[in-house]
Amino acid sequence: MSSRVELPTGRKKVRTYVVPPEERNRAYQFIRENVEKGRQAFIICPLIEPSETLATAKAAKEEYEHLKKGVFPDLSLGLLHGRMLAKDKNEVLDNFRHNKLNILVSTPVVEVGIDVPNAVVMMIEASERFGLASLHQLRGRVGRSEKQSFCLLFTESSSRNVIERLNALEKHHLGLQLAEIDLKLRGPGQIYGTAQSGSLNFKIASLADLPMINAAKKEAESLFINPGLKKLPLLRSEIEKLGLVPPD
Repeated sequence: MSSRVELPTGRKKVRTYVVPPEERNRAYQFIRENVEKGRQAFIICPLIEPSETLATAKAAKEEYEHLKKGVFPDLSLGLLHGRMLAKDKNEVLDNFRHNKLNILVSTPVVEVGIDVPNAVVMMIEASERFGLASLHQLRGRVGRSEKQSFCLLFTESSSRNVIERLNALEKHHLGLQLAEIDLKLRGPGQIYGTAQSGSLNFKIASLADLPMINAAKKEAESLFINPGLKKLPLLRSEIEKLGLVPPD
């Protein structure tokens, strides 16, 4: 796979940083400095409202009030989340697009389809709660003009695996590459089940091993070419039980 990132003419890679909690005030000041230059920022929270089971994960409604009153009282902030009425969502987005809002506090509903070239800072709270593909999509909401843009990833976790996974975003800018890294680090979860991460415990294979997957696919396809399964009656019998009998 090529590591080269093809960007539209005039655009720059989004500079991405995993930011420790003690640097939060500096991050807020950085956002303020960009707003003073006439630019805008996103602040993303994983939840709409606080959760007792996810105490460390910031909620958009609560964070919006905190930022509006305690951090950026002199700036114009907007709130966006999935429970809002469509007309209210559209009004907030229109205000943000037309630079009537300096900062948009939002859940991941802005992950795709939002184009605000003047937004240059993407700050993501509890970033460990997102897959790398989602973080990459959120990062893609900035860097949509010739201006240098930035993505700030916050996490309260000190887990080595979490930090390693988030650091991948600092180094890589290809979505497919990040998806492969995420699969390798988090595991694919269950194919028949609800777990979204963890190992499938294959004996000799990994879902991240694309060459092996392709080789296995070609080998399986070759069995359905005559004489194929005619030479393997036991295998054919098992396939018949699944209702996947190939044509003779």
